[in-house]
Amino acid sequence: MALEQVMVDSGIMPHSVEVEESVLGTIIADANVLNDFRDLIVPDAFYITKNKEIYECILSLSDRGDHVDIITVFNECQKRKLDVTAFDIAQLAQKYNIFFDERVSILLEKYQRRKIFEIGSLLTSNALSGVNDISDVLTEAKDRMNGIFSGNRENVYTMKDAVEAVYDNIQKNFKGVGELTGDPTGFKKLDKRSGGLQTSDLIIVAADTSMGKTSFSIKLAMNCGCPIAFYSMEMKKEQIAARMISIASGVPANEILFSKLDSGQIISIDKGAAKVVNYPVYFDDRSTSNIETILSSIRMMKIKYGIKGVIVDYLQILNVNMKGTNKEQQMGDVARRLKNIAKELDIWVIALSQLNRDLQNPVPSLGRLRDSGQIAEAADMVILIYRPEVYGKRYPEEFSNTDTQGTAMIDVAKGRNVGLMKFIVGFKKENTNFYDLDDVPIYEVKENRPDGLPF
Repeated sequence: MALEQVMVDSGIMPHSVEVEESVLGTIIADANVLNDFRDLIVPDAFYITKNKEIYECILSLSDRGDHVDIITVFNECQKRKLDVTAFDIAQLAQKYNIFFDERVSILLEKYQRRKIFEIGSLLTSNALSGVNDISDVLTEAKDRMNGIFSGNRENVYTMKDAVEAVYDNIQKNFKGVGELTGDPTGFKKLDKRSGGLQTSDLIIVAADTSMGKTSFSIKLAMNCGCPIAFYSMEMKKEQIAARMISIASGVPANEILFSKLDSGQIISIDKGAAKVVNYPVYFDDRSTSNIETILSSIRMMKIKYGIKGVIVDYLQILNVNMKGTNKEQQMGDVARRLKNIAKELDIWVIALSQLNRDLQNPVPSLGRLRDSGQIAEAADMVILIYRPEVYGKRYPEEFSNTDTQGTAMIDVAKGRNVGLMKFIVGFKKENTNFYDLDDVPIYEVKENRPDGLPF
């Protein structure tokens, strides 16, 4: 008996029943997860025949555009006269695993090992028989080996490729072409230093409550001009749209949504809406505060709409399925997973975060990131927002003579490829609009105040 047959019969060919069932169960419970891995997960990746057949049923449903769930998968199995019950499918769905990416990796690794074993058996049997021409055997083995990893090959680059990419950027900058290597933020000083919003970056925007984190992120969404997905745990899509219209029109968002408007306001709103209506911003009504759901939605958005960026508002509201862990560990895990998906899908991710309040010294800092210093560790850039007029205070020393009325300080407190920087922008409270300033306003010192304070 051939060695391969002995291994198959004894059940020691590389495979994992648990992993196969977990992958199938996750797809049945949430068909969206299949989108990113469809081309990688071939039916033969499943070693157990029944699992392979169920997966083929899932693919057939997906190909026809039918919804994938327990009932539809069972019905498809029935059509094919498979020895599968509704209970079997329901049991699989119970094996949903939040770490789907990892499960798929293990599944594919087992599959690749089996394929390598087959190639080894081919070489062994032909070496012993001497029937086939050895060059033909080697060619076939080489082709098979290349086929195993063909799905990953296009994402693998050499150091030479990386260095050439660096010089491409240098050349563009030298010629003055493509000053921005990423998507524009709309803030000149930030764009000049960072080159815009860069793919694979996780950017944390943090501030105290009512500092304008959401408004700042909305302005970035308006300025970048690229397809993005916006996930807000606090605001409905119409509220976000109203904020955008407000910024474009000057009419306060709360008046747009809740007040009886006069004819002048309606005209302004119409003009503002015309500016924003075609922004490529996407909302997923099915998304919840569960990080798994959001990650799944992001993958779908990338495939369906070609998004280049994501905004998540905000970290501390997200639910994480991590029993036995504290809030700090959970937030660290969320940040790392957002960073991973940014790198995986070649997009940028902006995640908003709260700061721990400090009324005595409200100037924001990395040390005040709520629940986790791990958030800053995972981030490529951390942007802090400070509006001292909320507290009746001045700016820190370097901006101590800057008027706090109608301004805000943007503090890049961490910049992995950017460095640190601070700059002043305008802020209009009426429509919560952040904007670039050509000239930074200076205090007009009131003579009746002996300390020189303007208020």
